[in-house]
Amino acid sequence: MHDIPALAAELDGIELATDRALLRQKSRDFYWYSPILKERLDGKSAELLARPKNEDEVLRILTACRVRRVPVTVRGGGTGNYGQCVPLDGGVVLDMTAMSAPIALKDGVVEVECGAKMIDLDLWCRERGWELKLWPSTKRTATIGGFVAGGGAGVGGISHGTMRERGNLIGARVATMQDPPRVLDLEGLAANPVNRTYGTTGVLTRIRVPLAPAQAWRDVAIAFPDFVPASRFALDLSFADGIPKKMCAVFDSQLPPFFKGLADAVPAGNALVLAMVTPAGLGPLAELAAEHGGRIVAEQDAVAAERDPDATPFYEYCWNHTTLQVLKKDRGVSYLQCRFPFEDTLKAVEAVRIPFRDEVWMHTECVRFGGRLTMSALPVIRWTSAERLYEIIAAFEAQGIGIANPHVLTIEEGSGYRRVPGDQLGFKRMADPLGLLNPGKMRDFTMEDAAA
Repeated sequence: MHDIPALAAELDGIELATDRALLRQKSRDFYWYSPILKERLDGKSAELLARPKNEDEVLRILTACRVRRVPVTVRGGGTGNYGQCVPLDGGVVLDMTAMSAPIALKDGVVEVECGAKMIDLDLWCRERGWELKLWPSTKRTATIGGFVAGGGAGVGGISHGTMRERGNLIGARVATMQDPPRVLDLEGLAANPVNRTYGTTGVLTRIRVPLAPAQAWRDVAIAFPDFVPASRFALDLSFADGIPKKMCAVFDSQLPPFFKGLADAVPAGNALVLAMVTPAGLGPLAELAAEHGGRIVAEQDAVAAERDPDATPFYEYCWNHTTLQVLKKDRGVSYLQCRFPFEDTLKAVEAVRIPFRDEVWMHTECVRFGGRLTMSALPVIRWTSAERLYEIIAAFEAQGIGIANPHVLTIEEGSGYRRVPGDQLGFKRMADPLGLLNPGKMRDFTMEDAAA
């Protein structure tokens, strides 16, 4: 497709690879959660892997690719679910994991190279009395750049919202595909055009995010006789301002049997809540759970668990790890991403949980959007067909439930309520006028844009 030998020769001194097996591995994420994306993306692969170790090497790669009109697809840990790091038109996959150093921590803000694993970054911050405010359930393998570029929601959302909230992304350094490529330093709202845009609007090289004081978090598993009291407890915990918390997830009774390490602790037919609270919050949490008919069935040190390769931190049963836990035993499922209304939240949940209970296994996460608490959901879906999936989506939307569709490739189609404010399209036209960055992932950027 492209003159890769000539490109590689021009990039002498930079870590490169053309091994087909490695290219296939580095051209994938977890898109196969979606049967629709699996059909579209299986077999797609880059032609060259480049692994820069600093910004100068990033600019060398982008300059050579621009001259030769070779597309560039950026990746970190490859833990996303939407095909963000799958190159649709071959070219170069830019692996940023060699750029992983913390740069500075000052006044509760950390600056770090974008390829840093979030678990390593959090440990580094903890040694200095701080911790990340937000992280994905894939914290032990995801990179901070990948989280900003393609994720942005997860553990911590019950207290801090998502990465789209003002103040959760302080700034970023971004390499462009202008003529010539250069590095922009974006601050505050100016960084929104690179927030959750799949690397289509620039190559993140450094990230600046605010931190929170480090806490000795405890993982707590609470069993309830039914999903409804479990959900009422979760909402009450969310609004209990006196209980410091990092996470609260609710699972209908079909799901706990798939959770290796917890399945035996949860009585058959029971719903489950998984929460993270501080040690000071354990007593009030237990009292609140008892008021709703729940009882604690497991507890552990959350920080110790995530550092132990043989242990499972409870957040690895939550967010989209829930789907993965089920897929390990049953490949006939997929998932959805939803946000329930702020008012009458549980009424909306029940309006879709009950009629679809045999094929939609409800899983909700308590989270803030714009300072308001509600439940976001990543229910596991028994897969039958794309047509049936869209019937379920229509039924959810009829109840006022927002959908962020994880079965599409483009930012615009999949963002839904997760869209970050800002002119991403205008920024791309400026930063990547030839449309070489992750082409095919921004629907509104057309070949006419590139031609102009």
